[in-house]
Amino acid sequence: MTASLLSTSRLYRTVLSNGLTLIGLENPAADIIAARLFIGTGQILETPETHGLVSFLMALLTKGTTTLSALAIADRVESVGASLGTDAAPDYSVISLKTVSADFEEIFTLATQLLRYPSFPEAEIDLERRLALQYLRSLQEQPFTVAFNHLRQQLYGDHPYALSGQGSETSLGALTQADLMAFHRQQFGPDNLVVTIVGRIPPEQAVDLVERTLGDWPGTNQPRPQPTLPSLTPRANCRVIPQNTHQAIVMVGYTAASIQAPGFAALKLLNTYLGSGLSSRLFVELREKRGLAYDVSALYPTRLGASQFITYMGTAPENTAIALAGLRAEVERLSHSLLSEAELQAAKNKLLGQYALGKQTNAQLAQILGWYEILGLGVEFDQRFPAQVAAVTALDAQLIAQQYLREPSITLLGPEAAVTPVGEAEGADREFA
Repeated sequence: MTASLLSTSRLYRTVLSNGLTLIGLENPAADIIAARLFIGTGQILETPETHGLVSFLMALLTKGTTTLSALAIADRVESVGASLGTDAAPDYSVISLKTVSADFEEIFTLATQLLRYPSFPEAEIDLERRLALQYLRSLQEQPFTVAFNHLRQQLYGDHPYALSGQGSETSLGALTQADLMAFHRQQFGPDNLVVTIVGRIPPEQAVDLVERTLGDWPGTNQPRPQPTLPSLTPRANCRVIPQNTHQAIVMVGYTAASIQAPGFAALKLLNTYLGSGLSSRLFVELREKRGLAYDVSALYPTRLGASQFITYMGTAPENTAIALAGLRAEVERLSHSLLSEAELQAAKNKLLGQYALGKQTNAQLAQILGWYEILGLGVEFDQRFPAQVAAVTALDAQLIAQQYLREPSITLLGPEAAVTPVGEAEGADREFA
């Protein structure tokens, strides 16, 4: 492991007879133990008819088991000051917990009960549906989210990544208790589970706890449904979304490499160079020097499948055209001009520094170790990734930009008089939000 892990820590990995993978890291420095239970199923399995299902299901895991009510679960967590939560991502789902060492066995055991024996009470389903629909409506009032959702659909088309993890009013309205139960039976099992435990707990004690709580969980012995992933063919397109906002949102996106593709490290480096922090190229050139941006940045999320490389800006509506031209010019520059050695090294230092800062706490370590394992990369990726970043040359970065950062998808959201003429010049489709 890297130097950021304590030299006294002990990293171990074991696979139980039922297929469950346990990764642990003994860290005696603080009296805190963090754990993650990663399920190898995510929103990528959803269809237009079922999207939102995984997020909905994960939220309901804490709302009742076959023996515990939602109130009883909350009381047990709060009585010891622990944290316990769930989340759903495109490629996986996770239960997260953190406690002092004295309470870890109790709360970890509770988490395994939520995982194995959810009851999905009808009353809790109705309540969660109301909350989810309320949240969906609130998102429609957030211009950035509206623009981003449209851009993702432009990039991905019929691919599951095009879908919003929150679902739609139609899909959420149609979900039933039977749907949740069936999906849980299909996707939740020990052979689709990675458990990580990091903190003041000896390896033998951690293994024994996992064996006692999850070792008797039989596998499904049936093939799990796999997502249908159509091939992606990048094509230039533009979408205009007239909306009465105080600023225009300008987004330029490209389909990009998965975490397992050779170009991953170089794209992470380019993303850092363009849009990470106050010293980034976009911030300095478009906000500080030209005064175009209220907000400007870039993002490149880590995905098991094809990812997305996006630059975006919030700007005054009258600046929509020059903001779009500025974003495109900065991205296209990466294909035409080599980064200087100083620019390249500064981006590497920033990226690797951020990477190291993301592995300081037991909770962060439990997250990253389980994340790598559930994506099929193994904990060794923690060493490989910094080495891959360090090895990127200016020519490597340029070639990767030429491969991926072409054929942009553009989304323009803002007052109709400002965004429509710009969109028409780009041959835009027109949407009303």
